[in-house]
Amino acid sequence: MAPDEEMAPVHTLLTDAFGYMEGVIDPPSSLTRMTPADLASDAAQNELWVLEPGPAACMILTVKGDTLYLGKLAVDGRLRGAGLARRMIGHAVARARALGLAHVTLQTRVELTGNQATFQRLGFREVERTAHPGYDRPTSITYRRAV
Repeated sequence: MAPDEEMAPVHTLLTDAFGYMEGVIDPPSSLTRMTPADLASDAAQNELWVLEPGPAACMILTVKGDTLYLGKLAVDGRLRGAGLARRMIGHAVARARALGLAHVTLQTRVELTGNQATFQRLGFREVERTAHPGYDRPTSITYRRAV
C-alpha cells in the first residue's frame, strides 16, 4: 500500500487479529499504541502489503541488515485456515530474494505457542529469545527462514 491510501481498514484488521492477545501476552503488543497514521508511516518507510478484498491479510516488511523483517502479519479471522498466512510468507521470501537478502526474520511472543508451531511448520527456526525492557525473562522468540 502507498502511504496516502486509507489505513483505517488495515488498522481494524490488525486490531481484530491481535485482539486475542490481550491479557495473554506481557507486555502488551505494540499494536495497542499503533494508529492508522503509524501504518501510513510504515508504508512510506518500509513495505506494507495487503491482500484484498477486505483487507483479508496484511504484513509489514522492513530491511534490517541481511534480513527482511516480517512484522504485523495478520489474517482476517473469518479467513483463517485458507492459506493466507502461507501466501504472505511466500511473498516475504520472494521479496527478500529479490532484494538480495539471505533471510526472512520474524518474532512472536513466548506465550503464543500456536504461532510458534505455525511458523515452524512454515520453515522458520528459532534463533534467539529476548526480553522486552524491564523484564528479566524472555518475552519474545525470534525466528528466521533462509530464502
